[in-house]
Amino acid sequence: MRISVFGLGYVGCVSAACLAKQGHYVVGVDISHNKVDIINAAKSPIIEKGLDQLLKEVVGSKTGGSLYATADVQTAVMDTEISLICVGTPSNENGSLRLDYVKRCAADIGNSLKSKTDYHVVVARSTMLPGSVEDVIVKEIEAVSGKKAALDFGVAMNPEFLRESTSIEDFYNPPVTVIGQIDERTGDLLEKMYAFLDAPIVRTDIKTAEMVKYANNTYHALKVSFANEIGVICKAMGIDSHQVMNIFCMDTKLNLSPYYLKPGFAFGGSCLPKDLRAITYKAKNLDIEAPVLNSIMKTNMIHINRVINQIVKTGLKKVGILGLSFKAGTDDLRESPIVILTEALIGKGFDIKIYDKNVSLASLFGANKEYIEKEIPHISSLMTDNLESVVSHADVVVIGNKAEEFVNALSIMGNDKKIVDLVRLQKNLDGLPDQYDGVCW
Repeated sequence: MRISVFGLGYVGCVSAACLAKQGHYVVGVDISHNKVDIINAAKSPIIEKGLDQLLKEVVGSKTGGSLYATADVQTAVMDTEISLICVGTPSNENGSLRLDYVKRCAADIGNSLKSKTDYHVVVARSTMLPGSVEDVIVKEIEAVSGKKAALDFGVAMNPEFLRESTSIEDFYNPPVTVIGQIDERTGDLLEKMYAFLDAPIVRTDIKTAEMVKYANNTYHALKVSFANEIGVICKAMGIDSHQVMNIFCMDTKLNLSPYYLKPGFAFGGSCLPKDLRAITYKAKNLDIEAPVLNSIMKTNMIHINRVINQIVKTGLKKVGILGLSFKAGTDDLRESPIVILTEALIGKGFDIKIYDKNVSLASLFGANKEYIEKEIPHISSLMTDNLESVVSHADVVVIGNKAEEFVNALSIMGNDKKIVDLVRLQKNLDGLPDQYDGVCW
């Protein structure tokens, strides 16, 4: 395939060289004539392991792929079928992104597309917040070229996951290739470009692809900060933090897995809140600042309040709660966020009925019985063993956990019920009533 790469910094230079290595014809484009000359001399403008050797193999090569650099945008666009935008998106002082390089690049491409009749695909590799491709790249190209996206030219978001010092290895061995496409034609062409990769390809909408990069990087930053706070606490207690985290990372069922990474309602139960309070209290006693760990309970409570406000804003007073325990298949009410939610609604004067087949005063014993009798007797009086009566009572139905019977209840509710789903009972949201509302979706 014939590919132009705009912006020959870290991402652009590595992408151009690797694509050329795979047999594609690649034109690198940059406004810096110095950078263009360096690449055309088969040298790397950046320090990156293996890139010098790779450029020597592909620049001017007549076998396999070929790569050359230029400052001539018109020639690059006319001579290729796909353009990758890899220009920088640095921060402003207030934390917002500078997108002037992206805008200028889009305008240059748009100007070149005026006279091009073939369907040309423009692919953003630069990291930008959701909505930027549509609001900046698409609008700029359409305004300058007079053409329409998805009709006259294609647009995609293809986030990069390259780490400095290992970027070539990362390019050839990605965990996943994400293609946010404006249309099938665009996605097909981009998938063809990456056919040499032995990795899953996920095709989605553009905004999702933009957001994936931010989910990745903020999580990586969180992991580093989390590990460092655990490490400082370990050091103060004479514990080898690396041994702790090595054992921690052996758990791929819960610790390093998707298990706790599904957006939904707040955490609760008899373990997480108790243990979190204990370790943060210990850190305080050791005079250790642990802002990441200390913020967890706060953000959990903010999330509960967010749902309370969501229900209040309906303007409806009759609420039916399906599921009171902190997760399906248990009768544990201790520190259940649904209990906290219910108590708050009671305090605001809501008329509430509750159903949870696993929580029955007649069958409860031990810690759970003591908790419900001493801590929340006012809630127990609102419970019934009849699901239908709770649903018929309610103007707002709150789905509190993933019990199978609630899936059926959701499917038979009429359009007169406002549904607030805290657990995303159904993965596919198509066909659900207009009154349905989720927490993080």
